Amino acid sequence: MNDYKDLKVWQEAIDLVEEVYKLTNSFPNSETFALANQLKRAAVSVPSNISEGASRQSTKEFIHFLYIALGSASEIETQIIIAQRLDYIKYSNGVIEKITKIRKMLNALISSLKKNKTMTNVNNPP
Repeated sequence: MNDYKDLKVWQEAIDLVEEVYKLTNSFPNSETFALANQLKRAAVSVPSNISEGASRQSTKEFIHFLYIALGSASEIETQIIIAQRLDYIKYSNGVIEKITKIRKMLNALISSLKKNKTMTNVNNPP
């Protein structure tokens, strides 16, 4: 594995963190340690799990961490929807679109890693 910072999905996830932090600045003060904090933690979790997984020794471990990142991306989307329904934010389609893009990229990377892992096992039986 090359440096995780070269992964486009990691770069997109870092951009998402920045957007989420900016978005939560408009939340009411009462949400500082509630929904805003939860959103920030979930956002940071996405690139963090990508980088941690990429630094692991096996493809299986990498895939595991990518699934965790995928779960965190879904968590962010749900929390954005909640924030919209509570009128903490008015317009967040850009963030939702970025989350959708990241989820697609994560799914594609997982599929690619699984395919390559299967091909490696076929070419090099135990």
